[in-house]
Amino acid sequence: MSNAAPEVDTLVSSWLTVPDVAEALGVDVVKVRSLIKDRALLAARRGERNVLSVPAAFVLDGAVVKGLPGLITVLGDAGFDDDEALRWLFTPDDSLPGTPVQALRENRGTEVKRRAQALAL
Repeated sequence: MSNAAPEVDTLVSSWLTVPDVAEALGVDVVKVRSLIKDRALLAARRGERNVLSVPAAFVLDGAVVKGLPGLITVLGDAGFDDDEALRWLFTPDDSLPGTPVQALRENRGTEVKRRAQALAL
């Protein structure tokens, strides 16, 4: 977790604070911090007050988007830090189409994971 790079802040249109993520997932703040620590979710510090925030797109229907934790692991194995992973997840890819996170939200995780695995080669 780091301070959000300016380009990441531009790519990610909506962020949730840790308490907001906890409410959306129906868990406590400690669980959300654990998900971030375990890299099941990515977060960045944002704004003047350095508030820990998670992209809102990572939460869907009261749960972490299906396939996201595994994809974060694949990106980490490919050498991506949190900012690079966030940048990759939210950068439009014409071959998908859309962004990798949109594809995950639309249950097209296999395509996204395949692209992420190719990055490690």
